[in-house]
Amino acid sequence: MSSSKNTNADILLAGAFAAFTVDFLVYPLDTIKTRLQSPDYKKLYTNVSTGSVNNRALFRGLYQGIGSVVIATIPSSGAFFTTYEATKSLLHRINPTLPQQTSPLLPVPVLHALASSTAELVSCFILTPAEVLKQNAQMVTKSSKTTSSIKENATLITLRKFKSQPSQLWRGYAALAARNLPFTAIQFPLFEHLRSTIHSYRKRHHAFSGTLLETGTVTAIAAGLAGSLAAVITTPIDVIKTRIMLSASSPSSSPKASSPPHHQISPQAQESKKLVMGLVRRAHLAVSRSGRAGGYAVGKEVFRTEGLKGLFRGGLLRSVWTAAGSGLYLGTYESGRRYLEKTKE
Repeated sequence: MSSSKNTNADILLAGAFAAFTVDFLVYPLDTIKTRLQSPDYKKLYTNVSTGSVNNRALFRGLYQGIGSVVIATIPSSGAFFTTYEATKSLLHRINPTLPQQTSPLLPVPVLHALASSTAELVSCFILTPAEVLKQNAQMVTKSSKTTSSIKENATLITLRKFKSQPSQLWRGYAALAARNLPFTAIQFPLFEHLRSTIHSYRKRHHAFSGTLLETGTVTAIAAGLAGSLAAVITTPIDVIKTRIMLSASSPSSSPKASSPPHHQISPQAQESKKLVMGLVRRAHLAVSRSGRAGGYAVGKEVFRTEGLKGLFRGGLLRSVWTAAGSGLYLGTYESGRRYLEKTKE
């Protein structure tokens, strides 16, 4: 994705338009994926007596939380592509060719992996609060106690949970980066290789036209295939990331978690409850101390309770929506970038 004739404003505009388009088209699939990976999936979205999926609950409110994502993904995607293009260009310039060697020291796929990883770290910092809000908003459900707020925006309902602890909005940055770094490190080198291969094939067969439609189509196919494979490989990390972000608004993160009045239960029950709640708080603190420790603890717990199947829950759906999302995202971005480039010729 060379951008020699594009300004940073062009890249930001193309990236923002691509993000805006994809958010609206594939967001419902992301909502379903989040609910499948939720620790409360069986309780909220399955019939307890039959074990079958409650389709009405699972498919309700598929656009909940999209507001925060639209606001954040536009600058985060712009930051990603600006950083990616600049870093890739810099690495190509400084990549030395050793004496008596015909090729540069670092292979091109390594340069693309380094550039995409650097861009991802910048993008994740902007995106993390929106991801936390989004995934918690996606889990907002109707309740007999909240009939007056059914029509209220799910994002606003979620925001109130973080009013006393706004720093919790960045909880999961390490998990988001841990998922996105290997994802982009796999996707972008593979994407660049596939796109180059398709272009070379079309040129050999005299089918290459260089039109915007061809550019967008080839980019979308290469990005979709690469993204789908990367999504399957990184699904366990995505499950862990989802669990960590959903727990950010958990009442257990507050020292004043609600509890029944003492006179309603016996002293023995009170002591038992205190002991259990103490263990829960310690476990929660252990998960919260650092992204790495939290991620390992959450992953270990998922594997212990749900097995390998739990770590790959939602993997097929994630692969499908990532293929569609990556194809639309990079296809739209590259077409937009090329269009802005052509207007200056």
